[in-house]
Amino acid sequence: MGSDGKVFNLAEVSEHSSPKDCWLIIGGKVYDVTKFLEDHPGGDEVLLSATGKDATDDFEDVGHSSSARAMMDEYYVGEIDSSTIPTKQKYTPPKQPQYNQDKTSEFIIKLLQFLVPLAILGLAVGIRFYTKAA
Repeated sequence: MGSDGKVFNLAEVSEHSSPKDCWLIIGGKVYDVTKFLEDHPGGDEVLLSATGKDATDDFEDVGHSSSARAMMDEYYVGEIDSSTIPTKQKYTPPKQPQYNQDKTSEFIIKLLQFLVPLAILGLAVGIRFYTKAA
């Protein structure tokens, strides 16, 4: 491995987030991938967008080959203090009032009981004036 296994916190690793100095956190380990940016098959933007956070999920989702995983050893600089990485929160949707089908259909029925006779009356009056005018 490339380093003595120093332990870094997230703030320290986050300082290395530019094309001239790029560090990633993958699997609890810290890698200085600055020299690899130009050679990365997915482009340097992919690596730069993964800085300042735990990039393990991003790395695993791509499905890197065993040779790509073996290359990581030469970029190793140390370990991450996992207590400095925020834990992922499970998304819980906001509580919403229960949908009550009965009250909604009641409202629609009352609304139609009011509007349908008005529409019939309006149509009758319109036909009456139209036939008188013609």
